[in-house]
Amino acid sequence: MAGGSEGGEKTEKPTAKKLQDAAKKGDILQSRELGTALVVMAGIGCMAVIGPSLIEALSAMLVEGLRFKREDIVDFSPARRGAELLTGIVLPVAGVMLATFLAAVAAPALLGSLGFRPGAFAPKPEKLNPAAGLKRIFGMQGLIELMKSIAKVLLLGSIGVWIIWDRLAEISGLGKAGVSNAIADVGDIFIFTCLVMAGGLFLIAGIDVPAQIMQRAKRLGMTKQEVKDEHKESEGSPELKGHIRRRQFEVLSGSTRKAVQDASVILTNPTHFAVALRYKPGVDAAPVVVARGNDAIAGAIRELGDASGVPVLQYPELARAIYFTSRAGQIVNEGLYMAVATVLAFVFRVENRMASEMDRPFITVPEDLRFDADGRKV
Repeated sequence: MAGGSEGGEKTEKPTAKKLQDAAKKGDILQSRELGTALVVMAGIGCMAVIGPSLIEALSAMLVEGLRFKREDIVDFSPARRGAELLTGIVLPVAGVMLATFLAAVAAPALLGSLGFRPGAFAPKPEKLNPAAGLKRIFGMQGLIELMKSIAKVLLLGSIGVWIIWDRLAEISGLGKAGVSNAIADVGDIFIFTCLVMAGGLFLIAGIDVPAQIMQRAKRLGMTKQEVKDEHKESEGSPELKGHIRRRQFEVLSGSTRKAVQDASVILTNPTHFAVALRYKPGVDAAPVVVARGNDAIAGAIRELGDASGVPVLQYPELARAIYFTSRAGQIVNEGLYMAVATVLAFVFRVENRMASEMDRPFITVPEDLRFDADGRKV
């Protein structure tokens, strides 16, 4: 029962691969509330800055449009006339459009979802299923969206009512002011109202973004078994193995790689430590440690040994003993001569086809040379 519960419940956070695969299919973190708030704020901010120049350009366009010249009667060209009238307002309007466009791009960028994903445009037959559509409308997600819409209407409506009530006297007096002053006052009220509304939208976005993060994490959650399966698939990937092998080789210097390739045997822990030994009769008076390392370097030594045809044997106690008592270029500790000689004799016998893996000897390390993984004597 416990095992089934562990494998069936989505208790694990989505892995990086799961998030990448979901993003390729168009399932990305997004918040319409944040995008709307940024676009409104950018547009209104831009309008507040270039609003006066835009009003002046519109006024000049209106005056020029109502003025007739001799050329307009003798040689009238609607296209040329329209282009002349629109020239004055192109720059201010383009500024507002550019600001809103950049704000629309900034929203997904802030959420880390910016990018073109062809998978998002792929047809999804399940979207055409009426039952699935009704489930989305009347399900939990539909209820959440309804509550969000009601909250937005109540919040923004309350802000609008408060602004109108607060500016009621000012609005009532607009009819008594001149046209220019009335237009300026209306513009100020409009800008202020939109800025406050945008602030309300940011408040809603501040609630919506964390909610979207939690919903996506829950939607893409994984079971413990799915995490294990994905890890196994990643480990078995030839591309990943090749990348790891390249990184491991990079941590070894050229001289160390040459020494490992000339080694007689490599002893491992099997994963955390590796020592490469060389013994050439007539050249070496005793077995020499030509390379040693732990973790990534140990992995590189093992991989290079396998690639170079150097025997790699697992003797955890002996590997740790040599690692913690000798450095590269030194002969092995005298107390380990017998153990190392036994291993080398076995290697030479295997190379001469006088023994097999079944004949691998049992090695005993002296008690005063036994170490744990942290280098403490056992």
